[in-house]
Amino acid sequence: MNIGGLLPRHAKFRRDHPALVFRDERLDFASFNSRVNRLANGFLKLGIKKGDKIATVLNNCLELLEVFWAAAKIGAVAVPLSPLLRGKGLSSLISDSDAVLVITEAEATGFLDAVRPDLPHIPPERYYLVSGEHANYVDYQSLKAGSNDLEPDEIDIRRHDPVNIIYSSGTTGLPKGIVHTHGIRGLYSSTFASSWRMHPESICLHTGSIIFNGAFMLMMPAMYLGSTFVFGRHMDGRQLVEIVEKEKITHITTVPAQLIAMLNASNFSPAALSSLEAICCMGAPLHKKHKEAWNRHLPGTYYEAYGLTEGFFTVLDKNDFIRKPESVGCPTPFTEIKIVDKQGRELPAGKVGEIIGRGPLAMAGYYKQPELTGQAVVKGWIHSGDLGFTDDDGFLHLVDRMKDMIISGGINVYPRDIEEVIIKHPSVRDVAVYGVPSEKWGETPVAAVVLRKDAEAAPREILAWVNERVEARFQKVKDVVVLDEFPRTATGKVLKRTLRDLYRKKGVKSALDS
Repeated sequence: MNIGGLLPRHAKFRRDHPALVFRDERLDFASFNSRVNRLANGFLKLGIKKGDKIATVLNNCLELLEVFWAAAKIGAVAVPLSPLLRGKGLSSLISDSDAVLVITEAEATGFLDAVRPDLPHIPPERYYLVSGEHANYVDYQSLKAGSNDLEPDEIDIRRHDPVNIIYSSGTTGLPKGIVHTHGIRGLYSSTFASSWRMHPESICLHTGSIIFNGAFMLMMPAMYLGSTFVFGRHMDGRQLVEIVEKEKITHITTVPAQLIAMLNASNFSPAALSSLEAICCMGAPLHKKHKEAWNRHLPGTYYEAYGLTEGFFTVLDKNDFIRKPESVGCPTPFTEIKIVDKQGRELPAGKVGEIIGRGPLAMAGYYKQPELTGQAVVKGWIHSGDLGFTDDDGFLHLVDRMKDMIISGGINVYPRDIEEVIIKHPSVRDVAVYGVPSEKWGETPVAAVVLRKDAEAAPREILAWVNERVEARFQKVKDVVVLDEFPRTATGKVLKRTLRDLYRKKGVKSALDS
């Protein structure tokens, strides 16, 4: 299996069908395939061979997708890195990946220049710039201009050959390189095309960064079916609504913060979003209040996905949402999940334990880290580090991250249970609960909230409101802090560690101050 064969197929049989939309640029399949071929042939002229790693340090752009598909055609391995990386965080990943070529943009040259002395294995002429001019970089466009647009010479590529290394965003510790093969990405295509009920005429919008795995859950099925893939850069709620209405988007993948932003956008309306057939929320749990609000406005469109870049997933189908709104669905085809205790023993329905899973979407491993791979994958089962339970029907319910669980007075306190109460406060738009040290209890919960626009609730008022409504004494929060926005990873996950540090350093206004 070679996923690089998808693009030429559509260039032959759907040549004039729109393939990509990025801002004001539009490419049909024939045009996109031509650009990819020129780049693939350019890589071959440089001496790039099967298995070589090509690193990109790019924001969302057409060139980012050109590199991925050109690398796939010649058996090279794409290594998309975040343009937010700096210093050792950047150089260590380029070095760890064994990249032989780096492609970047003008905004990142200063950060790359600072670490190039730490990367002696990459020759000076192997740094390319997608736009503009810089004395220390080669013009990326010249690499394409000097090559033909014929299909590159056939290379023996099998399903077990790697196609990309995705570095986890890493809320703790140094990110790990997760290896995906042609076979895995091929199965992403069919699995998620089916899960989202996509078709060749679908018009798909990915709202986040293309460098992270969530993008592949929509891009791969779009390229598999010959659908249209729309993406942009740094879109707020209002812009997302505008794009959906303008492009007649049928399928959209988003993280909770973006879905909430759309719901609160001044131009939000069911009429503006009437083309939508599916919105899939992923990356972190969405509070029930927001799920119900979305489904009230646009019934029959809400899907939710849970899973790991390492490789197993559950999907809550739109038809299961009504009866299982607090679930994250059931495993995708050919995937198994189970809940286990600390000793690895399977737990019955209703009992909370660690979520583990196995199936054909599982990674090939962490790049060059067999010991860490062995810790994450035990007897074929990937350990998630997440806590959850299955109900009597086998549907998965998330409880929390193991590392986010609060142990207060010897009792396990799950932040998400408290968050589901706080989010019902009429002034609260978003909430994150985390534990702080307590001399009496060991740990005690604190809540950080973001208020709705024009809301004026005081932290002390929210504190009293919440503690009157939680179900147990150990769920009462010690304090409430109000923030303008939450610190997040590049994938949209709330950085509770940062919130905890801000609170410890008294860098936020809290109920105890008022």
